[in-house]
Amino acid sequence: MSLRGSIRKMRTALASPVLYYLKVGEEELPMNEKLGETLRIEFAGEISCIACGRGIKKSFSQGYCYPCFRDLPETDGCIVRPETCHFAAGTCRDSAWGETHCMQPHTVYLANSSAVKVGITRGLDPVSRWIDQGASKGLAIRRAKDRLESGRIEVALKEFVADKTNWRAMLKGDPDPIDLALKRDELLARYAELHPETPLSGEALPEATSLEIQYPVSEYPEKIKSHNLDKEALLEGTLMGIKGQYLILDTAVINMRKYGGYHLQVD
Repeated sequence: MSLRGSIRKMRTALASPVLYYLKVGEEELPMNEKLGETLRIEFAGEISCIACGRGIKKSFSQGYCYPCFRDLPETDGCIVRPETCHFAAGTCRDSAWGETHCMQPHTVYLANSSAVKVGITRGLDPVSRWIDQGASKGLAIRRAKDRLESGRIEVALKEFVADKTNWRAMLKGDPDPIDLALKRDELLARYAELHPETPLSGEALPEATSLEIQYPVSEYPEKIKSHNLDKEALLEGTLMGIKGQYLILDTAVINMRKYGGYHLQVD
């Protein structure tokens, strides 16, 4: 099988293990079926902006041309730092987009990927977010009325726990098992003890239960070697697993989300 076209991050579906699908052009490749097979990925030298479609030499923020990166609301700095959301100030790049994406309920969660981290996601179902981060377990801990409030809660809790995934550690195997409900209670108690004058905002979710997630990995690499298609156009090897948005080959690992809009030939 040979496919060629621009790609997007892999689509996922919750199952045991998670199901992965890589869209190449107009075709979608079910990746779980390719475990144990030789995979050949070659960068064809073309990149298309994932927003406007124009051809570009360099992408920004995982797939955008520079004008889209500069002007679109989904690439604003407040997307990666939600506590700086400026919708209320009237300076959102696109108020209609902000109403749909930022002025909606958000979920604050704990996830165990490389270790326990705190994070946020729009909506009430953070599962796809956990999968993209390669988390082995996730637990929703608080509901916020909008993106700004969720960002402020995240900032308050990252005083005690990380807000980033160590992707190298995540790809070396399953993290140590952790009781996320117990961790949640410890974090909230510690915050309340140290900041009695500023109660944590949002709605508590004491009845939420944790979700365990399994990934299609037959073997984890002993040493992590990341492949960069901009420096070396061809990657070839046996597909050993998939976790987060990474393909794990016996020769290297590659973050497919990083190459949104790249035109690849996949054999």
